[in-house]
Amino acid sequence: MAHKTPDRQQTLPVYYETGDLVAVLTAQPLDRLLDYKAPEGGCHLGAYVEVPLGPRKVQGVVWGPGQGDYDRSKIRSVIRVLDVPPMRDEMRSFLEKSGAYTLTPMSLMLRLATRAPGLGDPPSMRKVYRIGEGEPPRLTDARRRVIEAAQEMGGLALTLKELAEAAGVTPQVVKGLLPSGAIREEECPRDPPFPLLDPDYGSKTLTPDQAAAAERLRAAQRNETYSTTLLKGVTGSGKTEVYLEAVAEALRQGRQALVLLPEIALSAEFLARVEARFGARPAEWHSGVTITERRRTWRMVAEGHAQLVVGARSALFLPYQRLGLIVVDEEHDTSYKQEEGVLYNARDMAVLRASILGAQVVLATATPSLESWANAEAGKYDKLVLTSRFGEAVLPEMRALDMRPEKLPSNRWISAQLETAVKQRMERGEQALLFLNRRGYAPVTLCRACGQQIGCPHCDARMVEHRFLQRLVCHQCGESTPIPTTCPSCEAEDRLAPVGPGVERLAEEATALFPEARIAVLSSDLYGTARELKEQIVAIAEGGSDIIIGTQLVAKGHNFPHLTLVGVIDADLGLQGSDLRAAERTFQLMRQVAGRAGRAEKPGVAMLQTYQPEHPVIRAILAGDEEAFWRAEAEERRAAGMPPYGRLAGIILSGGEPQQVFDLGNHLARNDAPLRRVGAVVYGPAPAPIARVRGRHRVRLLVKAPKGVALQGALSNWVAPIKLRGDLRLAIDIDPQSFF
Repeated sequence: MAHKTPDRQQTLPVYYETGDLVAVLTAQPLDRLLDYKAPEGGCHLGAYVEVPLGPRKVQGVVWGPGQGDYDRSKIRSVIRVLDVPPMRDEMRSFLEKSGAYTLTPMSLMLRLATRAPGLGDPPSMRKVYRIGEGEPPRLTDARRRVIEAAQEMGGLALTLKELAEAAGVTPQVVKGLLPSGAIREEECPRDPPFPLLDPDYGSKTLTPDQAAAAERLRAAQRNETYSTTLLKGVTGSGKTEVYLEAVAEALRQGRQALVLLPEIALSAEFLARVEARFGARPAEWHSGVTITERRRTWRMVAEGHAQLVVGARSALFLPYQRLGLIVVDEEHDTSYKQEEGVLYNARDMAVLRASILGAQVVLATATPSLESWANAEAGKYDKLVLTSRFGEAVLPEMRALDMRPEKLPSNRWISAQLETAVKQRMERGEQALLFLNRRGYAPVTLCRACGQQIGCPHCDARMVEHRFLQRLVCHQCGESTPIPTTCPSCEAEDRLAPVGPGVERLAEEATALFPEARIAVLSSDLYGTARELKEQIVAIAEGGSDIIIGTQLVAKGHNFPHLTLVGVIDADLGLQGSDLRAAERTFQLMRQVAGRAGRAEKPGVAMLQTYQPEHPVIRAILAGDEEAFWRAEAEERRAAGMPPYGRLAGIILSGGEPQQVFDLGNHLARNDAPLRRVGAVVYGPAPAPIARVRGRHRVRLLVKAPKGVALQGALSNWVAPIKLRGDLRLAIDIDPQSFF
């Protein structure tokens, strides 16, 4: 029998005897609890169980007592209890509250919390492979790749298949390294505990303001009560060392800690710093981790044998036993918002989970989100500020290059001033970064015969030329086709032309301007694996390139000690369009990418090529008066009733037939009484900026409400009467970050 999730405020039994009725939540798309009988030997509240569902066996969690309001003889029994610790009450509460906030079915929330393979497998031994100390008598290229792949894992164990795949070789190559001891084969428990971290192993001498900030964070950790602190510091000020002191204090107090990073590419450098600080590697959780390590991390977190987890946003949903600290590094980064499936912001959910636990949150950034800035200004968050760079490093000088007088050819984007500056850096043995936030070779491919732009067959987006791959790629749905020689519209031959620059085209120009330079392109789509990307970043940091050409990937926390010049090719790019956060994001991105320069003893310069040098955002970037920028931006948002001084929700409708999608949107707009009752206003329906993705037509409505309004309840009442038919879909995005 199905029934609704119980109110967590009521007191629930903690143990159910054999035959007692229990309510089980599964990850199946049912959005309700199912009654079962407790198995032989009984089960705990929160137990992970296997239950029959029709002809299948599925996994679920005991969520409370069963209702038993129908024929008890028809109720089936739980098949078995899985050999993992029960889900804690705070985790169930977190899933319920985050589901209620994001208006997400509980089945999907549980799926987020159980993303680990083989949870039901019994404990066992297995053969694993890791780096050894021997050397093979003959080092072939394939053997070298195996050794490098094993070294890359920092001593972590891999299965034979995982190590072979990571190195791109056959399993026989791996086994061929065993006699020499270059690779070790071991029998070990399927999921061994992580090594203990020592909070006093590699502590560093901090500057006075770092030490003061670290002591504030340590004191908050000792209090064992909820708090959120905005740790704001200029790029290179040592924020990481400061919050690692909070991690050390959590370890001393016997608690677990979580550090969230916005990009996998940041993890290699960060893990090395953690190992240097605590004497061992922490647990990892992100899409680049092998299935074996993913299962191990989930189980060891649940058993309390993983003291520190470094991961992407989904690491927030792991089953911690005594979580005391959550650090959200680069808290302003848009990567923390999940845009598909469960639509949540990991920064906000971190604060929610910590408030339930009585844990500490540290939001670390050089350029805070306006939401975090406003919460700190209002006194909801504590605020710590680091004002100077660590050691001898100083902040880069900021310059605007006015492009209006420039007489560049139509196929050139690097100005003469920037070209001269790059050559000067090369002569001194220093590095330069050319930044353009556009992947690929050219954002548009145009037919000069008929004027048609080549679009994606499944989306209303232009196909982006990727010349390195010899393909056109849709950045919305991933559709990929070979670059055509004839126009798909008029069939004219050899009349297709790239329009505008991407990083690949910029690399082509840089190669022509600086023929002697070693040029590296950093763009996420140019690397097949996270390991390849990490290797390139390490090579750049060690001085392996003269010129780095990159997208926003390079703005995210990387430390390139030889880099002294940053040239922003198009500083105006983010100012275009009607995005609510356009000014905020441009300001953050420019400040972050400029902060890559001069992080060692040599001073840095950041040059921003712009056609709008008088634009308020460009002026604020150059002046470096961040507080003035945030105050002005906050005042504009407050006057308009926009977040964080008002509330927004996006309603995304989609389907195969555009008229049906619009009809549904119009029906919702006409029947908005539940929203009007709480003072909310509906805007739309209107075609989404990209009105077709993967063959589905998309229509958006925007709901705006005053701050403090119980918007979720009104939205639920508004959409409740809707019965979606055919392929129509409706998604609600609370606090939308993008509007595509």
